[in-house]
Amino acid sequence: MTQDTDDVTGGLDSAGPAADSGSGVAEGTVPDELAFDVADLPGGALGALEAVLMVADEPVSAVQLATVLALPTAEVERLLAELVSDYHGANGRARGFELRQVGAGWRIYSAPAYAAVVGRFVLDGQSARLTQAALETLAVITYRQPVTRGQVSGVRGVNVDGVVRTLTTRGLVAEVGTDATTGAVLYGTTGYFLERMGLGSLDELPPLAPYLPEIDALDGVDTAEGDRR
Repeated sequence: MTQDTDDVTGGLDSAGPAADSGSGVAEGTVPDELAFDVADLPGGALGALEAVLMVADEPVSAVQLATVLALPTAEVERLLAELVSDYHGANGRARGFELRQVGAGWRIYSAPAYAAVVGRFVLDGQSARLTQAALETLAVITYRQPVTRGQVSGVRGVNVDGVVRTLTTRGLVAEVGTDATTGAVLYGTTGYFLERMGLGSLDELPPLAPYLPEIDALDGVDTAEGDRR
């Protein structure tokens, strides 16, 4: 299970077996020791789905879950909706965790109501939070991507090379191309960033962008060498 805190450690690229979108069952053989029928398990398909989600360290798509459980994707989506309802207290008992769809996948997170106690447990005695400079740089990249380091520096008024390297190392931003005119590297946020923010897409971001300078006004700030690789 994943804590819903500001602690950022790094991302993992999602990977999973190919599956048929209709049945959710991938082609291939399964070792005898891993063969099973979810109907024979103590908690049935719902319990099996919950068990997989409990150990997932990144969002898992409904198709991938269907592949693992050998169930139709539509059935897995129904079960996911049932778990969401159950964790939200449909049975009369509030849970300390919830099931959320983040991007194209599903993952269990601690409930926001318990953020303070989870944060105390995870962060007590640690200093894993991003610095103010890193948060400001991340905000500029988020709202003005794709953007170069020079353009970010133009907004913040300071050199951001080291901060961008930190954000890249933590998997929150990545190189997404190069500027056609200057050859400077362009940066954007990653899927891991959306996951940590609990967002399905950048469209869900609050409307902060109007308060940042337009990137067009910063043309010419990239240097021939400083903003290249």
